[in-house]
Amino acid sequence: MKRHIGQFLKYLQAEKNVSESTLRNYSMDMEQFERFLKDTNLCPSEIPPNLPFNKEGGSGIDIKKIDNVVIRTFLGKLHREGNCNNSMARKLSTLRTFFKYLCREGYLQKNPARLVATPKKAKKIPAFLSIDEAFRLMDVPDTKTLAGLRDKAMLETLYGAGLRISELVSLDINDIDLEKGYVRVFGKGRKERIVPLGRKACDAIREYLNKGQGDNPLNPPLLRGKGKGKEETGALFLNMRGGRLTSRSGWNIVDKYARRGAIARHVSPHALRHTFATHLLEDGADLRAIQELLGHASLSTTQKYTHVNLEQLMKVYDRAHPKA
Repeated sequence: MKRHIGQFLKYLQAEKNVSESTLRNYSMDMEQFERFLKDTNLCPSEIPPNLPFNKEGGSGIDIKKIDNVVIRTFLGKLHREGNCNNSMARKLSTLRTFFKYLCREGYLQKNPARLVATPKKAKKIPAFLSIDEAFRLMDVPDTKTLAGLRDKAMLETLYGAGLRISELVSLDINDIDLEKGYVRVFGKGRKERIVPLGRKACDAIREYLNKGQGDNPLNPPLLRGKGKGKEETGALFLNMRGGRLTSRSGWNIVDKYARRGAIARHVSPHALRHTFATHLLEDGADLRAIQELLGHASLSTTQKYTHVNLEQLMKVYDRAHPKA
């Protein structure tokens, strides 16, 4: 089992070209499933696991004994442990991909996960900020400090280009063109797209780069020729040690300024991405164009932004109803 999982992860990385975060999620899901099989002993290998010729890699699990009942039992355990339907649906999707790979390689004849129904996902309206809240958030960072300049540039870029936090922290200086006003983004599956960058975001990035000169720890190493701490050769957004910011640090930065801006709810980097899409849609942008800007593979993913607020409903009602 462990050998098959290792080969599966290599296949995802080499042939499917999935992102690091996606690969990490697949790995955690498969480790959890393998641990479940070991703990329950539902699919024991006939060969003792401690023998060197055990074809299951010493795990004591026979993959040919895994059927839809075993997978349903696994999902039932997840449900009892408090996992939400969205989480269980993702883990089931991981198993379907894993068993599809095993069928392709000839280890199995059929995919047992295909017979398991996907848990119904909760449909939630994406959290987003009003225009006033978004503008207020952009004004919170203290631009008298280089850290504040960096944070303002990050917030303006998240809202101005609708990037995922992983896409933001992966940006290099060479990925942005401040004169033409666009940024080159590598999204899920390393798919490249070009996204317009608003004037405010360009100005914020330009000020951050221009003032990051000399030996300041936030000065991009590409400009000063060396990094402090972890060596970087062109990352746009850096931490205080001169290394590339992580996604977790980006989450903390957004949350910090949301609280300082007295926004009365949790604000994540993805909420700014939702805000970007919602404000475009409210001002008449085409849904297909928004799909391209967000880098969605399917238009159905973008359609979750077609919700309308009460103010919009009242305007449509007043304009269209005969007795409004």
